[in-house]
Amino acid sequence: MVNTTRPAARPDPGNWTHNPRRVAPRAIFEEDASWPEGHWYEVAATIFETETEEQEVRILETVEYGRILVLDGHLQSAEEDEAIYHEALVQPAMLLHPAPRSVLIIGGGEGATAREALKHPSVTRVVMVDIDGELVDICREHLPTWHRGAFEDPRLELVIGDGLDYVAGGEERFDIVILDLVDAFEDGPSEALFAEGFFRDVKRRLAPGGMLAVQAMELNPNGVEDHAVVRRNLRPVFAHLASYSTMVPSFWSEWGFLLASDGQDPAGLSPEEADARIAARGLDLKAIDGATLLRMRTLSKPVRTLLAAAGAP
Repeated sequence: MVNTTRPAARPDPGNWTHNPRRVAPRAIFEEDASWPEGHWYEVAATIFETETEEQEVRILETVEYGRILVLDGHLQSAEEDEAIYHEALVQPAMLLHPAPRSVLIIGGGEGATAREALKHPSVTRVVMVDIDGELVDICREHLPTWHRGAFEDPRLELVIGDGLDYVAGGEERFDIVILDLVDAFEDGPSEALFAEGFFRDVKRRLAPGGMLAVQAMELNPNGVEDHAVVRRNLRPVFAHLASYSTMVPSFWSEWGFLLASDGQDPAGLSPEEADARIAARGLDLKAIDGATLLRMRTLSKPVRTLLAAAGAP
C-alpha cells in the first residue's frame, strides 16, 4: 500500500543528504509482510498500476532505489540494484557451464534474467516462460533498463503460459534452467514450482552436464526457513547442490540462491577460472567476478548452523 502519512518514528528526511536525487517527501510504499518489521520506501511518483488476471502490478519511482516493480504488495526488483540480483541468479550457472547454448527461464517477467543469459556468445536459444503476458508487456514498456532490448533478440522465444505445464509437457533439453519465481509463500502462486516433483520434471529437461539455478529467498541469520524448504526439496533430486547468497540492498537482506546439477560441481570453478571465462566471453558484468563468486558461496557460520538445524545442511 502507499501511505501518504509519514510514520513519526522515521528520521527527518532533510538529514538524508547522501542521495543526489533527494526530493521533497511525497508518499511511502510499505511492503506487505508477515514478519515483525516494516520495510518503507519513499515514493516520488506512481508510474503505473493495474491488476492483471494473475496479480496486482505497480511500478513506482522511489527516491532511494529508482523505479521498483511491486507484485501483490511485494517488491520484486529495483532499478538501482537489479543487476546484483539478476547477475547472482544467472551468471554462476552460466559461468560453470563450459559452453551454454540453450537456456530455459521460468518466470523473469522483467526480461532482465533473459538479458543476462543472452550476454553469453555461445547461447543460441533462450526460452522464457511467464504466466502473465500483461506483466511482460508492462515491463517491456516501463522497465527498459531491465530488459535492454532482450525481448527483441532473435534468440529469445517468449512463451506466455504456466511453467509447470511447459516443463511437464515437453521434451526439449536445455543446458541451463533458471527459476526466477515470486517467493513461495504458503499457498502462493509459485509453491508448486518449488516442490520436489517439479524439480524432477526440470531434471528431465536438462541436457547432460546441465545446471539448474533457483531464486531461493532470503538467506541470513534471521531467516533461512523458506530457503531450507527449497534446499530439502532439491536434495533427493540432484547429485550436486549448493546454496549461495548476496546482499540486495533494496530487499534489505542477504538473498539466497541454489545451484543443482548431476554433472557440474557448483564449487568447481575457482575465482581465477571464473575471471578467465568472463574475459574470454566478453561479459559486461556490474556485480560478478571471481572473488565475488567465492564470497557468495561462502555461507556464514550462523546460516550453516540454521540450515543444519532445519534439516537442510
